[in-house]
Amino acid sequence: MIIVGLRSGKKHFRGEGGCCGGGSKPVPKQDKKLQNVISQKIVSIEGMTCDHCKNWVEKSINSIDGAAAKVDLKKKEAIVSLDREISDEIIRAAVEKAGYRVIEIR
Repeated sequence: MIIVGLRSGKKHFRGEGGCCGGGSKPVPKQDKKLQNVISQKIVSIEGMTCDHCKNWVEKSINSIDGAAAKVDLKKKEAIVSLDREISDEIIRAAVEKAGYRVIEIR
């Protein structure tokens, strides 16, 4: 039983196993392309531990009109491309609605 626990713990901390209620099937990847990117913001996020978390944050930010996110799980940040002015508070609200904490937006 200890060996099974160690194996699943190892997968979890590498971001390969299910966590946070995500099970073994992560949220489908949400690719979104913008035509005319005018700026980018980097959002530092706390609480992401797996691909399910990463995809959930991308889906939440991508639901904002004019925003497209690419999340780097290892760096714990999202690079958000914008085709119009979008306030930090709108991005923060989308991430927090997904269940994660925004540390900083720059």
